[in-house]
Amino acid sequence: MGTEQIIFYFFAAVLVFAGSMVVTVRNPVFAALFLVLAFFTSAGLWLMLEAEFLAMTLVLVYVGAVMVLFLFVVMMLDINLAPLQEGFIKYLPVGALVALLIVVEIAMVVGPRFGLDKIPNPVGHAADFSNTKELGRVLYTVYVYPFEIASAILLVAIIAAIALTLRRSRQSKYIKPEQQVFVKRQDRVRLVSMTAEKKQ
Repeated sequence: MGTEQIIFYFFAAVLVFAGSMVVTVRNPVFAALFLVLAFFTSAGLWLMLEAEFLAMTLVLVYVGAVMVLFLFVVMMLDINLAPLQEGFIKYLPVGALVALLIVVEIAMVVGPRFGLDKIPNPVGHAADFSNTKELGRVLYTVYVYPFEIASAILLVAIIAAIALTLRRSRQSKYIKPEQQVFVKRQDRVRLVSMTAEKKQ
């Protein structure tokens, strides 16, 4: 067994451990931290597959942005852990059945019937090979139409989200800047003359 295989099995074991802890740990903050560990180990596996751009994207986007958002939401909400613990025992048989089916499917794919020896070995690239350049070339030539369709769908989703969140209530008071520019002092301030009162 070579060094590359040892590193692969180490990352795979850490990834399986982190994934199992995400769904079994009872504290949601710990679950989010184990999910960060799973993302980091997945990025390590991507690096071993010479997909550096995808690995860095996984770390920057998911670990740097999505997981920070998850942690903020989990820590800001006052989550009652008692119903979560009751639900874990309640749905344990269904979860075990789904996990068993997944294990059977994985064994069918990598088992002796199909065999890993029938999968061609990936071709090694030179040191000056750019993974980002190759990914961009395939994305903007072969998959240019699905990419544009996905971009249009995301644009429509962003516009719809903004339109749903910017509903102005009739009771809310907001200031129009174009009206404040033409405001004069006599329109807002009124001088009232009052007689002075003496203390008795």
